[in-house]
Amino acid sequence: MGLLNLLTLPLAPVRATVALAEQIRKQAEAEYYDPARIRLQLEQIDALRQDGEIDPEQAALWEDELVSRLYAQREEG
Repeated sequence: MGLLNLLTLPLAPVRATVALAEQIRKQAEAEYYDPARIRLQLEQIDALRQDGEIDPEQAALWEDELVSRLYAQREEG
């Protein structure tokens, strides 16, 4: 077993990088599908629409995308 460990030792930085990338991906997905964050973004879009900063069509597109994320999160959970 010691020889195998010595042979795979040069791959240790690669394995560590892959593990770190996986943790970053999990965190990003958790934030992307977070219902509280999605609700906040929906409120922000509504405020922008009411202030006239975005048109209703653009707001509807953004809202559709956010609601899709919310439903996708619920289906997985």
